[in-house]
Amino acid sequence: MNNDSLTNLRGEVYKNQLIESMMEHNPFNQFNLWMKEALDVKIVHANAMTLATVNNKGVPSARTVLLKELDDSGFVFYTNYESEKAKDLNENPNASIVFFWKEFERQVRITGIVEKITKEESEIYFKSRPFESKLGAWASKQSEEIPNRDYLINKYNEVKEKFKEMEITLPPFWGGYRLLPNIFEFWQGREMRLHDRIKYEKVKNEWRLFRLSP
Repeated sequence: MNNDSLTNLRGEVYKNQLIESMMEHNPFNQFNLWMKEALDVKIVHANAMTLATVNNKGVPSARTVLLKELDDSGFVFYTNYESEKAKDLNENPNASIVFFWKEFERQVRITGIVEKITKEESEIYFKSRPFESKLGAWASKQSEEIPNRDYLINKYNEVKEKFKEMEITLPPFWGGYRLLPNIFEFWQGREMRLHDRIKYEKVKNEWRLFRLSP
């Protein structure tokens, strides 16, 4: 690829702005407003978020996961508890998630501590999953090296045969995590690259709001 094609790439179609006096006092409320706007215009995978973790050697890793639940305490996603991300979180519970909605030129970065949700919460969500997704959770040892795709398909078919006359139960190695935020940063693309950045930081259980230079 010609580097000039990346260097000269532009996407300036800025329509929105962030003004401190118009921001919600609680960052969860502000996030909910932005998420609702993204859902209202039917952005594909509006709940997709980049999850960044760091292991005990200080090596970072990032991947896209889906936000499945949100309440006043945090952001919930689900995964295999034996996966690479889970191993990172067991070693270092500090993590960050990023949402990017290009249609609005918006980004939200959220940092906090991640903890496992209860087995009961995971079971409720697992029961709501499509049939194929339940089988996939059992068939895939996430992040483990496999010889080829046929190996994975065979594992899937074995699980499908096993559960053909049984309820597909929650795997003991699968469940949810909740990220408990202590920092939110709302980024709004603006003209002349003078973007709006509003940060919320939790100090003694109170949210402090302030503006950052872009």
